[in-house]
Amino acid sequence: MSTFLLAFDHRNSLLTTFFGVTGEPGDPEIAAAREVKRVIADGLLAAIEHKLVDADETGALVDATYGADAIVTLQDADVRVALPVETSGRREFAFEHADWRERLDATRPAWAKVLVRYNPDGDAAMNERQRHRLLDLQTVARAIGVGFLFELLVPPEPSQRSPDFDSSQRPGLVVRALKELREAGVAPDLWKIEGLDRREDCARVADAAGAPCVVLGRGADAAAVERWLRAGAGVPGFAGFAIGRSIWWDPVRAYMDGGTDRAAAVSAIGDRYGHFVDVYRDASNERG
Repeated sequence: MSTFLLAFDHRNSLLTTFFGVTGEPGDPEIAAAREVKRVIADGLLAAIEHKLVDADETGALVDATYGADAIVTLQDADVRVALPVETSGRREFAFEHADWRERLDATRPAWAKVLVRYNPDGDAAMNERQRHRLLDLQTVARAIGVGFLFELLVPPEPSQRSPDFDSSQRPGLVVRALKELREAGVAPDLWKIEGLDRREDCARVADAAGAPCVVLGRGADAAAVERWLRAGAGVPGFAGFAIGRSIWWDPVRAYMDGGTDRAAAVSAIGDRYGHFVDVYRDASNERG
């Protein structure tokens, strides 16, 4: 079964990039961020209602910081929710809240999600600290019956920076990172992997992952996201996507700027989500 996640757990980037907030947000910005989350959640529910996606294949990646209302709405509709536990916008993975265990236990999401920047050629001490925290998260998640979703980002080290890093170096680094993490005992239920252009690279990554992989959108334009989806679709071990800004940014921007109404934004989000589901399904079917 495929898993199609609509990702809107953005916190730091939502405030700084979307709303242009510098410093601590005020009540109006917080209220606006919460409304953004509600609109996106309603877009996902609209896609289910209009049968653009099968309900049992859907999921949402949403934070409790601004998306608490959205989480309740989605869980009440039996949509699987992935709850992030990492501090937003940091280079090194750290837990956002000291009581993250209690928050997971209270919310009981389908997955505890963590985003980690991990380059196997990077800071060895930092990578080791991150592995220890990941094992702590994995132990707690298993103990309370929550799945573990790992979003792996492999940014270039200064010596690796080049115009063709994504195609020439990143695939091999992802494979090495996966192997290194798994050798340390990190074994998530679902990997969220940056899009790859070549099917052979998708196959190498899936083989190293040892668990289903979904393609993340990186906030890219539709053409790039569609290319990555077609590369991964049908590769054994790839099972769908986790796409966020590429789906909801423009409709929400238009709504918040007054260029469209809420209903139109909700409908557009549902349609865009359904479009990428179709792209992935069609590519999978073409390959049998």
